[in-house]
Amino acid sequence: MSANPISGNGTSISRREAMRRGLCGAAGLMLTDRLACGAPAAAAEPDKALDKAPANVKAKSVIQIFLWGGMSHNDTWDPKPDSGREYMGDFGQVIPTNVDGIQLGALFPELAKQADKYSLIRSMTHGINGHETAAYLMQTGHAPGERLAYPSVGAVFALFKSPDYQGLIPPYVVLTKPAGRFSEEGFLGPKFKPFATGGDPNAPRFEVEGVVARGITDQRQKARRQLLDKMDVMGAAMAASPQMTAAKEAKEAAYELILGAGKDVFDLSKEKPELRDRYGRHTFGQDCLVARRLVETGVPYVTINYPGGWDTHKNHFQTMRRQAPQLDQGLAMLLQDLSDHGLLESTLVWCCGEFGRGPKVDWQPPWNGGRNHYGKVFTVLVAGGGFKGGRVVGSSDAKAEEVQDRPVYPVDLIGSIYRLAGIDANARLPHPMGMEAHVLPAPSEGAKSAGLLTEIM
Repeated sequence: MSANPISGNGTSISRREAMRRGLCGAAGLMLTDRLACGAPAAAAEPDKALDKAPANVKAKSVIQIFLWGGMSHNDTWDPKPDSGREYMGDFGQVIPTNVDGIQLGALFPELAKQADKYSLIRSMTHGINGHETAAYLMQTGHAPGERLAYPSVGAVFALFKSPDYQGLIPPYVVLTKPAGRFSEEGFLGPKFKPFATGGDPNAPRFEVEGVVARGITDQRQKARRQLLDKMDVMGAAMAASPQMTAAKEAKEAAYELILGAGKDVFDLSKEKPELRDRYGRHTFGQDCLVARRLVETGVPYVTINYPGGWDTHKNHFQTMRRQAPQLDQGLAMLLQDLSDHGLLESTLVWCCGEFGRGPKVDWQPPWNGGRNHYGKVFTVLVAGGGFKGGRVVGSSDAKAEEVQDRPVYPVDLIGSIYRLAGIDANARLPHPMGMEAHVLPAPSEGAKSAGLLTEIM
């Protein structure tokens, strides 16, 4: 008998592959396909060009806070107090930060205390005003409408980081629901689809899909495990075979995920109530706390899709009064907590939507004081993972309508993230049909670029 487990077609496979298949088989009955099989432990082999990534890796993990729908830039992180009510509406006040010369909208007092930890890119631009197309560009770096559906930054991280990542949690996690704007895994396929937790971390029990079973206690789960072990006659009879050994290891890994250390990552009761209060007892604040716990265990990529979104055509100022303080509290505490845990240097945080909102308030019916889609210029916050703090990159004009200097395009931002993470932007991606596809487009392919963000790297 071969020393290696054998696949169904008679070819040898590794023990690691056997474990993955075990997770997707018998043990996977207690997990969802996306949880067990979505973790790309034995994904298609990447192109050899992936080995050309820079050696100096600063960002080991990434937390992306996606403000889907698009958050207004001049109400928040690029205020224009002299532009008048026609542009500033109800939010004409600004506040200083702990960095001289940087001001924020008055709704962000907590982030104002943390300005030394992040930088603001106030000249982000792409000119696209459609949700789906702008989201695709901002999350892949590739222009919409090409012949290929490219993977998101998170899926690319899952591809590059999986070979060295041995954690129980999948390498690409979304809190708590997919944004639904595009297929994040693109042509890489379902192995790189993010694990969306579902549930609400602010609920008394965070019911994570496939990990925390609704209505089933841990004790009942353990009783089920014991019953299955007693009924496993074949496993007992063939305990010495390599195949059964690998299957047993896979089953143990699955149980560890749903009953052990994997489950513990999502158990916020293990944190001090005072810390949870500082994050904010709302879904976004607790999302941020879960994200810190995930990167603390080594998860490469975490996306927080902001609950409720920022698509404020109507009721703009009412929505801002409710959501901006929650964003301020959760994000500021995340940066402080990452710093307190010694994780900020190795964890890159980026926060933005697919575009901004119209700098001029639309007072006409039916909007009645809303802001519309705006891709000409908007603001991105970046922190940690090799990005310097206390800086501002670029600027918009006096009314936040146009880029005034140093335009930053999606390929520049995403390329900078890849550089800090040690991912070669020119590497070839493994396409299932063998088509030519690279991590990011080259300028020769028509990608607008003004260069990497070297001034804050």
